[in-house]
Amino acid sequence: MQADEARRATQAAISSAARLGLTARDAVVLHNSNKLTLRLRPCDVLARVAPAGEQCAQFEVDVARRLAEVGSPVAALESPEVFAQDDYTVTLWVFYESTAQPIRTADYAGALERLHAGMRKVDLPTPHFTDRVAEALALVADHARTPELSGPDRVFLAGTLDRMRLAAGGSGRPEQLLHGEPHPGNVLPTRNGPLFIDFETCCRGPVEFDLAHAPDEVGDHYPGVDHRVLRDCRTLMLAMITAWRWDRDDQFPDGRRLGVEWLDELRKAVRETERGEYGKTQHL
Repeated sequence: MQADEARRATQAAISSAARLGLTARDAVVLHNSNKLTLRLRPCDVLARVAPAGEQCAQFEVDVARRLAEVGSPVAALESPEVFAQDDYTVTLWVFYESTAQPIRTADYAGALERLHAGMRKVDLPTPHFTDRVAEALALVADHARTPELSGPDRVFLAGTLDRMRLAAGGSGRPEQLLHGEPHPGNVLPTRNGPLFIDFETCCRGPVEFDLAHAPDEVGDHYPGVDHRVLRDCRTLMLAMITAWRWDRDDQFPDGRRLGVEWLDELRKAVRETERGEYGKTQHL
């Protein structure tokens, strides 16, 4: 969010907390992109603020609440209410102090396995992971939305998205509810162990699609993985996040530079796939 928009979003979060009887005199920005994540003080509550036009807040709250009920390792809600304040929607969550130690790979894999087990108990209407790929393809095809993407890069990115969608979608692997983006930025290292956040990207698909977003070593600790499908999902994931970086409205920090770097990385991954190698990619 731009500075003026972020100020108004912060005030919406503070006002929403007050409606719960919480004292929030100021806010610390923890993350700012298309949504704003704040630590409200002194009540010490985490607020997520999104423009009112984005209709995913209620879905995210519903998923988190259902997963908490079945004992999944997820961040807890401070309130199950979605607040409509001015031009924003606000959700309030428990704030967790981060531990000094990074999450061990085995713990990361174990937490993700428990999350998936809980997700198999939750029945909510969610898109298929290939629907998200279709959104990336539509973005790449829209020259007005991706004006800085060159012709050859556009053709390469669209072709890679389409091929990897077919490969991952036709793998025959069992499908279930997934987090959608369980990368390290969406995992909190807490005293209670790793806890997952940010469920707006939930979708259905094979667990390898989720594992593609986690550090490479996590897949080595997760049981029953099809490593060929995981390789294809890693390439697909890299193609998707590369596409997002070329959106003219993308607010990801240093996004355009990453878009250029990830195109080069994607070409390398495609060459490795064509040679039948299990190359590893670096991603967020």
